[in-house]
Amino acid sequence: MSFQSRRSLVAALACASALLSLPGCGLSAESGGSAYRGAKLEPAIPRPSFTLTDTHGQPFDFRAKTDSTVTLLFFGYLNCPDVCPVHMTNIAAVLRNLPFEVTRRVRVVFITTDPARDTPQKLQSWLANFDPSFIGLRGTPEQVKEIEKSVNVAPAVADAPDSSGNYLVGHAAQVIAFTPDDSAHVVYPFGTRQADWMHDLPLLARVK
Repeated sequence: MSFQSRRSLVAALACASALLSLPGCGLSAESGGSAYRGAKLEPAIPRPSFTLTDTHGQPFDFRAKTDSTVTLLFFGYLNCPDVCPVHMTNIAAVLRNLPFEVTRRVRVVFITTDPARDTPQKLQSWLANFDPSFIGLRGTPEQVKEIEKSVNVAPAVADAPDSSGNYLVGHAAQVIAFTPDDSAHVVYPFGTRQADWMHDLPLLARVK
């Protein structure tokens, strides 16, 4: 399979994943009647309970460590050619321009779907290029698949390596936004603009 074909496969998987879990935009009672610019989830997804390993080699209890925060959960990998760096760039840029009262309540958690190549050191360095507060987590493929299932996203699928050993990984393209009420009412697909994040993050932070 050619590299271009593999990229097409990855894009198709990402789109399929988004369609599986994004029923459409809508209003949220938690936002005081204002429309989120992400895609509304009905029903909402409960904040999952799981423990993976962070980039310092320490166990990270997701539910305990992110309790009462806006937590932006994303599944991706460092060699991703587009979706992952674009999402991280946009979120980081917006966080730099929001007031501290909002940003202190926001956590960004990136779970690698390619632990074989995404070592703790590489993952930490890559995320720090966007924002040093971003949290990178690693687990076995089986653990990650269980978490993906718990939040209703399609499991990541690795392509067969090419002659140079390079491969792409098809993965969910949306960022799942858990709010302080321990539920995700809205998700953000690939293509979400910085203006959309700027509009929505303050609303998400006010959810009780």
